[in-house]
Amino acid sequence: MKIKKRHIVLAALIIALGAAVYLNWRFSDTSSMISPSSKELGKATYVSADASATNDEAKTASKALSASDEYFAKAATDREQAQDKALSIAKDTLTLSDSSDDAKEEAAEQLKELEDRILAQSNIEGILKTKGFSKCLCFLSDEGCSVAVLKDEIKENSPLIIKDAVQSQYEIDFNKITVLEV
Repeated sequence: MKIKKRHIVLAALIIALGAAVYLNWRFSDTSSMISPSSKELGKATYVSADASATNDEAKTASKALSASDEYFAKAATDREQAQDKALSIAKDTLTLSDSSDDAKEEAAEQLKELEDRILAQSNIEGILKTKGFSKCLCFLSDEGCSVAVLKDEIKENSPLIIKDAVQSQYEIDFNKITVLEV
């Protein structure tokens, strides 16, 4: 009788260990988390001693930087306008006296959900800025979460850091979080 119990316990432990190894393998696959990039480790870059090439490169870099600054500013403004519009519609529904109780309840629920999303977006962006991302934007929706960061700040483990920050503030599946490089 004791031998059977030991075998059962041993079999259960082996199955649990196998499941843990499989889950670790399944969720640690980082190749799908990083979008394709032109950067390669160990790739040689030639440096020119020509001053005009340096100035041209500096101008190109400043244009790219201003384009990304422009993107982040415009995207943040667009997001705030859309959120303000949704908030005002929900508040108007709550204040209308001819709205039914069901409509008011639904509006209150939507208002609470929208406020929670706005707070989570703000918290996620704050966390990411403290983790070294100078510019980032978080977009939460029913379908998932998209986080835009500067392409130059993406490192090998950046997607994991970003996804961890999102999951710490908002309940969402790991595979529904998208990292966008700007």
